[in-house]
Amino acid sequence: MTKQTKDTGKGKDKTPGRRLIAQHKKARHDYHILDTYECGLVLTGTEVKSLRQGRASLVDGFIQIDRGEAWLHNVHIPEYAQGTWTNHSARRKRKLLMHRVEIDKLDSKSQETGHTIVPLSLYFKDGRAKVEIALARGKKEYDKRQTLREKQDRREAERAISAARRRQRA
Repeated sequence: MTKQTKDTGKGKDKTPGRRLIAQHKKARHDYHILDTYECGLVLTGTEVKSLRQGRASLVDGFIQIDRGEAWLHNVHIPEYAQGTWTNHSARRKRKLLMHRVEIDKLDSKSQETGHTIVPLSLYFKDGRAKVEIALARGKKEYDKRQTLREKQDRREAERAISAARRRQRA
């Protein structure tokens, strides 16, 4: 049985669950992910409308902590096509909504050498825009090659197992 929500006409996308908008797949390739957090975003109306169309890019994004507040930089949310003079700028910095304890913890950890805070995904959760961020440490080139090699080995093993199962059935 599925849970249904009352449609009031205003918030058309209040369906329960998670609807992915954008994902930064290369972040998991370039960084060792140490810890992840879910944050809210402070957005304008045209930004939300543009996100509802499924348009955003997290590729150059990063998080910076400034005077006890977390800010999301360089995330590209394109201008809303039907927007007027009230439209937003595509790469403006956006405030993240997090608890003070989480911000302080992230700030102290990001001060360590080689650590950074990167956005992993942008999504709607129960009608609200959320971003998943991660405390990460940059990988060296040989780490990236080793990760790729392990991934290829895993794929080859899965292929061999599935081929053996197919032969066994026949």
